[in-house]
Amino acid sequence: MSMAGSSISIALSSPHRRPLSFSLSPLRFSSDLHSSRSLRFLSKPSSRFSSFRMSVEAPEKSRQSSFLDRKESGVLHFVKYHGLGNDFILVDNRNSLEPSVTPEQAVKLCDRNFGIGADGVIFAMPGINGTDYSMRIFNSDGSEPEMCGNGVRCFARYVADLENLSGTRSFTIHTGAGLIVPEIQEDGKVKVNMGRPVLTAADIPTKLPETKNGAVVQANLVVDGISWKVTCVSMGNPHCITFGNEHSEGLQVDDLKLAEIGPKFEHHEMFPSRTNTEFVEVISRTHLKMRVWERGAGATLACGTGACALVVAAVLEGRTERSCTVDLPGGPLEIEWREDDNLVYMTGPAEVVFYGSIPI
Repeated sequence: MSMAGSSISIALSSPHRRPLSFSLSPLRFSSDLHSSRSLRFLSKPSSRFSSFRMSVEAPEKSRQSSFLDRKESGVLHFVKYHGLGNDFILVDNRNSLEPSVTPEQAVKLCDRNFGIGADGVIFAMPGINGTDYSMRIFNSDGSEPEMCGNGVRCFARYVADLENLSGTRSFTIHTGAGLIVPEIQEDGKVKVNMGRPVLTAADIPTKLPETKNGAVVQANLVVDGISWKVTCVSMGNPHCITFGNEHSEGLQVDDLKLAEIGPKFEHHEMFPSRTNTEFVEVISRTHLKMRVWERGAGATLACGTGACALVVAAVLEGRTERSCTVDLPGGPLEIEWREDDNLVYMTGPAEVVFYGSIPI
């Protein structure tokens, strides 16, 4: 019996090994499926099985470039990236300002059991109003956020791959949160000018009252009968940051039952557009640790805009300096809120996971 299949190319790396590329090509069902050199892959859980033989080889620049140049009707070519474990499916959409997949398709693609698996799908689109590119993103639940900090770092690395660029590069990107300017550094990390934080309640938006110089700082928010002290910040998308509640002035974030408490913050009536929520533990004046419940994605390993928002909140509450290391479950980000121009800068990694194709 012959089985049709799709192809996928996977690039993996570690600090101690050179990157490897995995090429999977279709084959027929046979007894060698049980050998350690073969991999069986379920492309459509409700229909037929497809089988693949796996080979391992070192990646070549020409191989990557040829993959990124592929154009086929009915097939989505993508590259998966992650920023500290916050993972995204990147799609070359430079020929149109209309996303090449629907929100419903994005939900299926992001499914970690029956799809590719990701926190969101990001589209690289033509620039608007003089920018180099435009960026749109669908969350894993199909909703569309204004912007994503880890996503924009992945976007920058993806664009550099598409354009075959190397060395230090910067781009202007139009997003739902306004102009964002990432710069790829010599060490491969991406530094992003995230713009100015928004502190006005109506613009975040939140219905909580402004408590300090026109900002919502250490306001009381009752969740499940417990009063939390929260500070609200928008980095183009809404964030609610808390360092503790009436029972605990200092959080131990690893002890939180995030899956229980996170949705109650996200959908609280005080946040008309829902909210991202950062639970923060202060380690020192320059070192913070956070866990995040993201609007539309749930618990993720990292949130770039959240890390930026929490440093702003920490400064407003007098807890830290303006330059901090923020530990997220997926790793650290360096955040700086500059006093002279009010701009927030984020620096962190963005790495390729694999290249792939899937019928749509």
